[in-house]
Amino acid sequence: MSRNYNDENPLVYAADSPIHGKGLFARKTIRKGRHIGTYEGPATQRDGMHVLWVYDENDENPVGRNGKNVLRFCNHSSDPNAEFDGFELYALKTIRKDEEITFHYGEDWDDQE
Repeated sequence: MSRNYNDENPLVYAADSPIHGKGLFARKTIRKGRHIGTYEGPATQRDGMHVLWVYDENDENPVGRNGKNVLRFCNHSSDPNAEFDGFELYALKTIRKDEEITFHYGEDWDDQE
């Protein structure tokens, strides 16, 4: 049975993105500082399309999680409106209804654009 990832989170949904493929969008206005959701999925040591790498504050080695919920569609922006704190996604500024939610993939990402 396939999962309907658009119904998992009352704040966000996935849809076609002008940035890349599918994107993550606000169902309603999300105020600055609000918790948007948790990046869920199994731990992994292999990189992949929906793997989010997070550095443990006590370790220099990153921990990977292969995203299985709607947050996996969050695209990159050099001027993001959200950020991850570990695997938790928060609004950096107020995000309007139907606005795409983006985060910065990391220091080296802008060099690849």
